[in-house]
Amino acid sequence: MDLARVALRAAKEQARARGNAVQQKRQARRGGVRSGARADGRDPLPLGAAINRLITERGWETPAAVGGVMGRWPQMVGPEVAQHCEPQRYDEDARVLTVLCDSTAWATQLRLLAPQLVARLNADLGQGTVRLIKVSGPGGPGRRYGPLRAPGSRGPGDTYG
Repeated sequence: MDLARVALRAAKEQARARGNAVQQKRQARRGGVRSGARADGRDPLPLGAAINRLITERGWETPAAVGGVMGRWPQMVGPEVAQHCEPQRYDEDARVLTVLCDSTAWATQLRLLAPQLVARLNADLGQGTVRLIKVSGPGGPGRRYGPLRAPGSRGPGDTYG
């Protein structure tokens, strides 16, 4: 009796294996496995999920988070500071955020607020994401070249030494 059951089980397994082989040949002829009623890895993803997967696969979590902070700058520092100071770039290796201010007074104010701002950014992004905020003020006026300037001159200071 047991011998008959073992033989029947072996015959069923062989038939199942032949059926699987035939099904795989058909799928290969049709161009591969097709999507069915259940979700699998080939199904389309919502855009947000696809972007999050790409960011995670490539290891772009920190730059993406800092980019999000640059987009939320007014909420992070307040509308008045955001009106006069804007983030320019983030150096991932040195972990330095560069901020440009429209006046030297605002640059000085932001330098005084920098430690609190670094703490707030690290609380939002993760500890150690931003080590330093480099604040730069407005640049000076450009050199004016005209009929009263000698070529190569830097202004009145270069004639006195």
